[in-house]
Amino acid sequence: MDSDNQREDGHNASPIWVSDRPESEQTATAKPSAPTSTYAPVERASVGTLLQQPRFRRLRNRAILAVVVGVVVGFLVADWRIGVTAGVIAAIAEAVYRARTNSSVPAWRRTSVAERRTEGQLRKLERNGYRTLHARAIPGSEAQIDHLVVGPTGVYAVDSEKWDKRLPVRVQMGKKLFHGPFDKKERLTEARWEATQASELISKAFGREITVVPSLAIYGPPVPWKIMTIRGVDVYQGDRARRWITKRERALTDAEIDRIYDIAAQVLPARYGED
Repeated sequence: MDSDNQREDGHNASPIWVSDRPESEQTATAKPSAPTSTYAPVERASVGTLLQQPRFRRLRNRAILAVVVGVVVGFLVADWRIGVTAGVIAAIAEAVYRARTNSSVPAWRRTSVAERRTEGQLRKLERNGYRTLHARAIPGSEAQIDHLVVGPTGVYAVDSEKWDKRLPVRVQMGKKLFHGPFDKKERLTEARWEATQASELISKAFGREITVVPSLAIYGPPVPWKIMTIRGVDVYQGDRARRWITKRERALTDAEIDRIYDIAAQVLPARYGED
């Protein structure tokens, strides 16, 4: 991270806050419009088309792997029978690996390690009057908020991220987040859009504006700052989630917390089952 860009300016009541949010980014990100349906002409299937299907590509690649391994091993040991055996073993090994790394269970039904770790932190807040909804869907989209927290200090959307610890997390110019060489602009935009949608839905039912603060809780690589606002999203080390929520002034009464929680449970349906 460029240390010259990091500022600890005591945002609101939090002594650990780092804010670098340009005024031009204060407006909510609009939901992208749904693509219009068009009718494509019916094409007659061909052998080339079939071979481009994922299933046939996997079989083709497996066959190529077996042939290459068989030829190389057979040439090295000067025995075509050993080469054929090695090719068959390579094909079987590739098939087993593919089966283990591809699950038929949809990804949204598998709670990630990062989500479980954040959930453990948030559970400890219950005795302080906080209430949490997990894996809440944004109606009309495939997006979801991993954890929606309603409590004395406000309403928060927390998305838990498990990133490769071997790649560093850094920021450029206070508004570009990178994980190694990968630009995370799209992920920040998505998190901000989710929180904006949740805010609009809850505010409409509640009768006044309720701000939902978006964040990314990152697990894996070290995050070289405490809390930084990047493109309208608070980014921090995953184990800071609880502190990020509680280090603020009280904003909601107990009655407001209960009502907002009930509204959120209705307007943001559970992605799978109920909590």
